[in-house]
Amino acid sequence: MLGGGSWATALTKILSENGSRVDWWLRSKDDVQHLLRTRHNRRYLPAVQFDLNRVYPSTDLEDAIEDADWLVLAVPAAFVQPVLDKLGRDALKHKRVVSAIKGMIPGKNQLVTDYVAERFKLSRHQLGVIAGPCHAEEVALEKQSYLTIGSPDAELAEEFCELMRNRYVRAHPATDLDGIEYCAVMKNIIALTGGIAHGVGYGDNFLAVLVSNAVQEIRRFLQVISPQPRDLSASAYLGDLLVTAYSQFSRNRTFGGMVGRGYTVKSAQLEMNMVAEGYYAVKSIHELNKKMKVNMPITEAAYNILYERISPAVEMELLKEKLR
Repeated sequence: MLGGGSWATALTKILSENGSRVDWWLRSKDDVQHLLRTRHNRRYLPAVQFDLNRVYPSTDLEDAIEDADWLVLAVPAAFVQPVLDKLGRDALKHKRVVSAIKGMIPGKNQLVTDYVAERFKLSRHQLGVIAGPCHAEEVALEKQSYLTIGSPDAELAEEFCELMRNRYVRAHPATDLDGIEYCAVMKNIIALTGGIAHGVGYGDNFLAVLVSNAVQEIRRFLQVISPQPRDLSASAYLGDLLVTAYSQFSRNRTFGGMVGRGYTVKSAQLEMNMVAEGYYAVKSIHELNKKMKVNMPITEAAYNILYERISPAVEMELLKEKLR
């Protein structure tokens, strides 16, 4: 497990309590020491207690992954490249890599799985993604949750599902790696935009229309960048979008709400002390769409507010005229 945030903590809870050994890489030595002393992650989901006979926290990346069959990526997308570039090109040669990251590699405008495949010369059949709808906070409370494991390799997807299933987690395999990963990126943009609208003063009626239009926007984008038959009403797509757009636990909605209320991007990031992946995703999708020229009014509105510094109130006025 790579990452020390709430999602990494929740996934480590599930995997270790299901009987797997988890070598857990965290960047902070202090966080590792705290885990070893108290069996809790002091920064995220601190109520979760770990069995240190199954969970082995470490700051040594190479040591953590050396004997692992699976590598789960749960660091923010902006940090994936700096972390993984420390490894040799053959370090993941015989491993299966599952991304739990809902973002893209900044600058490269590249899906995390595409970067991993390119950097380490991996087959797509060694790769998978974890999709919701699922919030880490509800996993910590052991509330009923659902996951979709996407991979072009059906056996890989089903094996990882088996590792995740328990009395409060249902996990299902799917073959649409790219569609699920792009949708996970874009649902953060939609949630962020919904948060901005709420911060400006729009209500539930507007959010419902925003989300309905977002499904159409996502469909148009996927038809160009990854054309194949897919049912966007499935949980991995629509379900993940809904929980991120509406939930009190959604950091992207929270971040957007702060921006809508007048916070600068920097001040919102500092106050949250968590990464809202949608902020970086907006720029990546905007850059990709310069070539594709898909009609994406919601994404463009978010980009204008976050990167062109257009007033949220003004941009929402313009956006509402484009929604139906």
